[in-house]
Amino acid sequence: MDLDLRKLRYFVAVAEHRHFGRAAQALFIAQPVLSRQIRAFEQELGCELFTRSTRSVELTPAGSRLYDEASKITTTVEVALRRVYEAQRGRQRLVVAFSPGLHVSHAIRTFTASHPEVEIDVFPLRWWERDTPLRDGRAHVAYLRRPFDDTGLHTVPIGHETKVACLPVTHPLAARSALTSADLDDEPILDARTRRTSSLEEKFELIASGQAVALVPVSIARSYSRPELVYLPVIDTPPVETCLAVPEGDCADPVSDFVDIALVTLRAHSGGAEPGPLP
Repeated sequence: MDLDLRKLRYFVAVAEHRHFGRAAQALFIAQPVLSRQIRAFEQELGCELFTRSTRSVELTPAGSRLYDEASKITTTVEVALRRVYEAQRGRQRLVVAFSPGLHVSHAIRTFTASHPEVEIDVFPLRWWERDTPLRDGRAHVAYLRRPFDDTGLHTVPIGHETKVACLPVTHPLAARSALTSADLDDEPILDARTRRTSSLEEKFELIASGQAVALVPVSIARSYSRPELVYLPVIDTPPVETCLAVPEGDCADPVSDFVDIALVTLRAHSGGAEPGPLP
């Protein structure tokens, strides 16, 4: 059978939103149209992709497998088309990805001053993506925080940053000046193993409502200050490394020039390298 990329994109939207109405809004189509297209897609494939109820939409095992593959397919097509259009326009384009809390603006300003002909885009990484956009072609270079899979990547260390505990202000430990890991042993920790949140905003909303606590890099703590939360140093938590990463074999201009400039600039402005006053 021929794969209908339009229906595949519709499927991905529903899989990500877990809701036909929200997916339809994101796609700018009517919900009944989206529902019909998904039904037609399921008939073409000969299997159900979603289990539907009045309250939720969940992926079936077949749907989960297709979602894993579909994300790669749609991304590959989008990247290929983008590169075709760039070649037609004769423009150089550099996409710089960055992990939450890390900032690349200083490096971009310095690079642009000497390379005005290069079009720069920034790619804010969702916390679970890490190195993925480097591998699927959505980004040329990334400013990342370990851990991530560096197989096939060339990495250049930038600095280190500490982690702090994020707690609601009503928590019994919130009045402390610092904590140890042992202080958190009996606390529900919100991380990728316990609950996958769709965004940092959702994560912090859950913490503020008293659902859990979390360990977050100090740069994220500084970027997401709010009165319902308190951030405390955890004195025995090891620091995490920050680094620049590019795919091996993809160090031609302008990527190599950006890495050289960013290496100096980001190290000079690496605010997460040392702990400082917290919000």
